[in-house]
Amino acid sequence: MARKKITVVGAGNVGATTAHLLAMKGFADVVLVDIIKGVPQGKSLDLSQCRGIYHFDGKTVGSNNYAPTRNSDVVVITAGLPRKPGMSRDDLVKINTGIVRDVTQEVKKYSPRAIIIVVSNPLDAMVYVAAKVSKFPPRRVLGMAGVLDTSRFRTFLADELGCSAQDITAMVLGGHGDTMVPLVRYSTMAGIPITDLIPKQRIAELVARTQNGGGEIVALLKTGSAFFAPASSVAEMAESIILDRKRVLPCAAYLDGEYGVKGLWVGVPCILGEKGVEKVVQVKLDRSESAAFKQSVDHVRKLVKTIKV
Repeated sequence: MARKKITVVGAGNVGATTAHLLAMKGFADVVLVDIIKGVPQGKSLDLSQCRGIYHFDGKTVGSNNYAPTRNSDVVVITAGLPRKPGMSRDDLVKINTGIVRDVTQEVKKYSPRAIIIVVSNPLDAMVYVAAKVSKFPPRRVLGMAGVLDTSRFRTFLADELGCSAQDITAMVLGGHGDTMVPLVRYSTMAGIPITDLIPKQRIAELVARTQNGGGEIVALLKTGSAFFAPASSVAEMAESIILDRKRVLPCAAYLDGEYGVKGLWVGVPCILGEKGVEKVVQVKLDRSESAAFKQSVDHVRKLVKTIKV
């Protein structure tokens, strides 16, 4: 039986860390692609030399072209300009549209049956670009956002409550930006609603920190953006797809009437399996949650209207 293959486009911090995590999991060969000569080759060679320590069997290959990516099962697109201090994710839309468009054309050429996971910002808009350029079935194109945003929210709640993040259940919906919607009402510690454990004002502060989670890291790094948590989020999604685990994970997925939205890729909980997004899970929202989600969707729609592909 042939091994599965995952391609990661972009050998920067996010891409290289994603390749590292995926290789360590051992369920697929990993191809790292970047336009800078020597960089994907050097990083993949370095990564392959971990095999004698961590005993994974997958091959890692670096390339400046897409030939080695042929027949990839999953392609992760991290290529694009990262955020700098003072920039919003939306500021990246023009330049990253061109990059994601060109990458997707190569993916379509070499891996027409692949599932695409987009990481490039602005996330929801770049998923739209990849979907329109590839013309793949909508459920085979999705974006990494909600897994990362939810992990940040879970981490902040766990720190506040002094418990393991594993005992925190939470969910973040909407676009990957300041308008994202952490669902406080559905957030629990070992089944206990956080609203019973944390004062309302403090919860509001943790929600705001989640919404600005990426910006907080950009401000600290000054010359880059987050990569450990984003890469970990991609790896979790790819594992559910490659191993057909049917995990329920929040992703930027195509909505065809769910949540009252049609024709956009927006963050919602999904069941991820070998076919990509196998089901969108609809959560009942109250009036305030629905209003916040609508605001987030409207922001995504407005951004998408500026894109020409």
